Amino acid sequence: MSAARTAAPVGGTEAGLPIAAVKAIVAGRHGDPFAVLGVQAAGSGFVARCFIPHAETVVARTLAGRKVGELVRRHDAGFFEGRVSIRKRQPLRYRARNAGGEWDVGDAYSFGPVLGPMDDYYIAEGSHLRLFDKLGAHLIEHEGAVGIHFAVWAPNAKRVSVVGDFNDWDGRRHVMRRRVDTGIWEIFVPDIGAGRAYKYEIVGADGKLVPLKADPFAFRSELRPATASVTTAPSTHRWGDDAHRAYWRSADPRRVPISTYEVHACSWQRREDGTFLSWDELGERLIPYVVDMGFTHIEFLPVSEHPYDPSWGYQTTGLFSPTARLGEPEGFARFVDGAHRAGLGVILDWVPAHFPVDAHGLARFDGTALYEHADPRKGFHPDWQTAIYNFGRREVISYLVNNALYWAEKYHVDGLRVDAVASMLYLDYSRRAGEWIPNEKGGRENLEAVRFLQQMNRTLYGVHPGVVTIAEESTSWPKVSHPVHEGGLGFGFKWNMGFMNDTLRYLAREPIHRRHHHQEITFGLMYAFSENFVLPLSHDEVVHGKGTLLHKMPGDDWQKFATLRAYYAFMWGYPGKKLLFMGQEFAQRAEWSEARALDWWLLDHAPHRGMQQLVRDLNAAYRSRPALHARDCEGEGFSWLVVDDAANSVFAWLRKAPGAAPVAVVSNFTPVPRDDYRMPLPHAGRWREIVNTDAADYGGSGKGNGGVVEARQEGVGASATLLLPPLATLLLEFEPEGPLGG
Repeated sequence: MSAARTAAPVGGTEAGLPIAAVKAIVAGRHGDPFAVLGVQAAGSGFVARCFIPHAETVVARTLAGRKVGELVRRHDAGFFEGRVSIRKRQPLRYRARNAGGEWDVGDAYSFGPVLGPMDDYYIAEGSHLRLFDKLGAHLIEHEGAVGIHFAVWAPNAKRVSVVGDFNDWDGRRHVMRRRVDTGIWEIFVPDIGAGRAYKYEIVGADGKLVPLKADPFAFRSELRPATASVTTAPSTHRWGDDAHRAYWRSADPRRVPISTYEVHACSWQRREDGTFLSWDELGERLIPYVVDMGFTHIEFLPVSEHPYDPSWGYQTTGLFSPTARLGEPEGFARFVDGAHRAGLGVILDWVPAHFPVDAHGLARFDGTALYEHADPRKGFHPDWQTAIYNFGRREVISYLVNNALYWAEKYHVDGLRVDAVASMLYLDYSRRAGEWIPNEKGGRENLEAVRFLQQMNRTLYGVHPGVVTIAEESTSWPKVSHPVHEGGLGFGFKWNMGFMNDTLRYLAREPIHRRHHHQEITFGLMYAFSENFVLPLSHDEVVHGKGTLLHKMPGDDWQKFATLRAYYAFMWGYPGKKLLFMGQEFAQRAEWSEARALDWWLLDHAPHRGMQQLVRDLNAAYRSRPALHARDCEGEGFSWLVVDDAANSVFAWLRKAPGAAPVAVVSNFTPVPRDDYRMPLPHAGRWREIVNTDAADYGGSGKGNGGVVEARQEGVGASATLLLPPLATLLLEFEPEGPLGG
């Protein structure tokens, strides 16, 4: 028996498909399988052609089950052809049979396209704001059948096929339709549903197979080390967070309390056997804990799918896919909804700066530098050995902007903290002379990345008011958190890396030496209101040999705890929103590792419980007193009380807001108590000690002012005599006898 038959009729006098075309289909080399497979006009009727490996006979049926023809096998590999008795073009389903049994196969090639000309127009223009509804894998009903519509951008590919457990990973079976105007390939595969693993098999323009690629728009992924994408059904979650979202749509985030608990979802806690919690288990534990601690937000290190645990999620290969480590995607939706119902916001770390070069990811996606810049001087990051997105390509910008919109729309996240912004802004970031290309004006600024960040912020704030963006930006780039129309990048907030670096450097010094470095504290107030700042004590400060915050502090154990307590109250009284990485609220002793849970057993010991209680009380004070939060980002909410007492390492300032009782913040960063310390204050009268980090309840020595300080009038001002406890910070709130002026 020959492998191919050259003159098989299709039911009548017409000759069948030329054998060269048959062989091309069987080999996966045909340039346009939609032109020959499926239902095709033939004379006054129609012919059906299909490629079903392992089949010996094939019967064609309508979707309703009516038999319309028996097809002839033209090639032993499984190519069949025959006339069908239908009056108009319509989708078909085949009953295939061999010695092992029979099975049904929906004919993907008998269905028309799903995408339309308006999709092509907006996609080509780069202005499509719902790409996540068009690209990727969507379970839909199409032309009378239920199945998955696959669509992927691969403009330089010679062929793209979707392969998976539904077609034996055979790239010849579901070669996709190319939409020439956009470079997008699509196919509707009937009769498959959610939970099916798939990838794209791509033949580059050079005719060579590219490694199998995960879907850039995959909404679910396999658990590592497996790397396939997984089909999903539309979410059925019923959200109950209308009140939460309405509040943030109407709020000015600069003028409300924001105190963020930064979390690595896979290592905050683990099950007893060391395995990851599910999103539901995490919600049952983490949400009540964060509420009890008084934080307003949870900020997750990246939860997008990533292949390598020690990357902590910052080398993501699935920007649209919540990691499979914590279960199915709807679990993440339930977590966010649960947080919102409990009054907590959820912020995600988001990584548009770079991506890993794993073979199944975006790198050289269609055999060319598609998502990354082709020139390694712009497209490869030397520090992280990762690829850098091509911010000059509108399709790439659209991909990233749509991803930001996706998390806000589909998962109701409250904000995105954008990672490594500095690496995006500078063409010479971490590069030596000759290793970078100047911009069109001869400078080092990455103007394409600037335009991307501005477009992302403008679009996200425009489509989803109430969502905030936060830049991790470590340089003096101007107007990071200013509106785009004012020449800014458009972020809502910027991490204050200078605050973190300066204060930790100062506090790491022996107390006797701090008097010589007083400016490390005072300098930050020179620029504290140039941006809308978040004060970050993040994961980056407690890994890679840096030690935990507790162990950065000098002295014996008592001094370490006392200094850290004083530092926390200093920070909660400092202008700017707050962020603290998990474990530091109870003074974790061991450096953080993504491979294990935090050392919760430390809370069996009083000093750690005291630290935790202090953070709880600081959040309560910060949230309940407008003076401490309502002017976090504006100079009118701050004034120095004591700025130049380097000899005693004492700092004091006033926090204030219109109509609110002012709060004085006083820090003594030496282990020496300061008796009879004269403190200028703006008002005579009672100042109540609302926080004293040396309180015995926190593990301190119990020194203080009996809870109240009396200030006496002195000319135009007032002053009080205080006892400043050792290595401690006091928060003193004025108690006016009558209403305060605005």
